[in-house]
Amino acid sequence: MIISIASGKGGTGKTTVATNLALSLGKGTRLLDCDVEEPNAHLFLHPEITETEEVSTVIPIIDDALCTGCKKCAEICRFRALTVVGKKVLVFPELCHSCGGCMEVCPEGAVTEGKRQLGVMESGHCGELGFSQGRLRVGEAMSPPLIKKVQKNRNDASTIIIDAPPGTSCPVIAAMKGSDFVLMVTEPTPFGLHDLKLAVEAVKILGIPSGLIINRADIGDDRVVAYAKEEGLPILMEIPFDRKIAEAYSCGIPIVEAMPEWKNKFRSLYGRIEKLVPSGGQPQ
Repeated sequence: MIISIASGKGGTGKTTVATNLALSLGKGTRLLDCDVEEPNAHLFLHPEITETEEVSTVIPIIDDALCTGCKKCAEICRFRALTVVGKKVLVFPELCHSCGGCMEVCPEGAVTEGKRQLGVMESGHCGELGFSQGRLRVGEAMSPPLIKKVQKNRNDASTIIIDAPPGTSCPVIAAMKGSDFVLMVTEPTPFGLHDLKLAVEAVKILGIPSGLIINRADIGDDRVVAYAKEEGLPILMEIPFDRKIAEAYSCGIPIVEAMPEWKNKFRSLYGRIEKLVPSGGQPQ
């Protein structure tokens, strides 16, 4: 079973849900923090990191001695990562999406494969809970390749919890793709509802079963509940606006440790998710 925890906006409690669900399930579970621009699950789990791996992406290297300035490489690039000035090809590595088209079309074999570091992947464990996270290099904009690398680091775990980035852009789609279920976290406010609608539409495009958690459920209004009913989106859990939960969060303490009775609530949440994925989830 691969469950992605997502949200239309930041600050809704996505990481809170991901970490507490993973801790409640324990052995056989692995948490993948795919919010590589600002990973923060480690602040609650305090994992022991046992492995660090640099992650790179392919970029073109131009051999000026072989290049004739035919412009075929620049013409095929839809991201404008190459341009030709005179007879010299200029490469803009930050724009390259590593499709390899420029290498395929070059008639002179002047374009070869180079590498550019995107960031690092760190792996380890928190007791019996497996853990992996990505850290994007400062100033780097190309996060999906690093997210996909973290996604693959499953180590034969029977349950994978993915802490996805906030929003609905390319990094979020990369994190959710291949999941058996998307658990969306929102709050009952106008901003929460607006961005939840965007997230729901993105999940529809991917065709993945989904459910909803309402965090700070006793503030705001009932428009999120009404929207969920309208969309047929099951509300699987409501987390109250509780001072004790907020105090634990501010100290980096998971809810299930500060309030042990919540462990069974998160286990019950997992049981409800299983019922919404009849096959029980298949490893991708």
